[in-house]
Amino acid sequence: MAVLDEMHLRRNPTLTVGQKFWSINWGLVLLICLLSGFGLAMLYSAANGSFQPWAGRQAVRFLLGLSVMFGCALIDIRFWFRFAYPLYILSLLLLVAVEIMGSIGMGAQRWIDLGVIQLQPSEIMKVALVLALARYFHGLTVQDVGRPHYLIPPIFMALAPAALVMRQPDLGTAIMLLMVTGAVFFAAGVRWWKFAIVIALVAGAVPLAWSHLHGYQRNRVLTFLNPESDPLGAGYHIMQSKIALGSGGVLGKGFLQGSQSHLNFLPEKQTDFIFTMLAEELGMVGGLLLLTLFFLVFVYGFAIALRSRNHFGRIVALGLTINLFLYVFINIAMVTGLIPVVGVPLPLVSYGGTAMLAVLFSLGLVISVSVHRDVRIPRRGLREEA
Repeated sequence: MAVLDEMHLRRNPTLTVGQKFWSINWGLVLLICLLSGFGLAMLYSAANGSFQPWAGRQAVRFLLGLSVMFGCALIDIRFWFRFAYPLYILSLLLLVAVEIMGSIGMGAQRWIDLGVIQLQPSEIMKVALVLALARYFHGLTVQDVGRPHYLIPPIFMALAPAALVMRQPDLGTAIMLLMVTGAVFFAAGVRWWKFAIVIALVAGAVPLAWSHLHGYQRNRVLTFLNPESDPLGAGYHIMQSKIALGSGGVLGKGFLQGSQSHLNFLPEKQTDFIFTMLAEELGMVGGLLLLTLFFLVFVYGFAIALRSRNHFGRIVALGLTINLFLYVFINIAMVTGLIPVVGVPLPLVSYGGTAMLAVLFSLGLVISVSVHRDVRIPRRGLREEA
């Protein structure tokens, strides 16, 4: 009996809070703080050298989010495994609640007014979906993943929130949910040919999907193809963004000196187009520095996933790292004119409450995978992971 207890402790080491705290990946924490520092500086500049109305509030939200991140990091990964499905169901119910009692802003019904904060459930769903999918695939064997009928439940797990998000309407977030689902499927071992079938079906459904898009969504696609066709209307945002990006040059115009942003030619400079303002003021050098920080965060995330000794942790870390990558890729591609404008914020940099908390929550889960990397969670049909 003593031998069995010793083996259990060796396989599932119990760490004190102090040991967990010092096991936190502090290099990753430093990168997160630097990225947030970039965001606070740009929000200060967006308000013409004032902490109000954006930078001061964002600083408070970051400190709150940082406490959430550390709290998540110190919680045993097995806790998140047990509550993955309940968190997903709660997030799904919140999306349904948006349909019933959601507040409307900028022509969309995406938020629930809680008084102190405008809660955007779709941001929470991005994290909850990864946790639920990781829990599901953790319970499958390699042979199960290869059987098509085992993929039906996770497909519906992704389609249900995506459909609710599309009704808000929020095409960018719906696309992100489906893309991160695809990434989790790949991490779980789904074969390439199945992805090829899905891509072919999606391509075939494009004409049908086009007919169901809202008018403003069609305009965004048409504007993306030819922004000069309506420079003062639908093409205004992206054209001003390109002008600001080009005018920044290599070294930029200087902090607080961006003419496009400070003369209010650049729209949504504190949220969706904050990278454009940064590139105008700090130039290509500043933009590349920011992208380098994000790249290092991605490297940390993938390294943490590969070092995890439990399948659930590996999928969670990979899924959430790819989710963060999608935030960055879609936002940068959007403001540079590579894809249509879809309203996805730049994580830790753009102004926003729920998005900031959701990103730091997801990073806390990634750090938790790192702290508890030696914890083993039994899988169905297996006594323990090999």
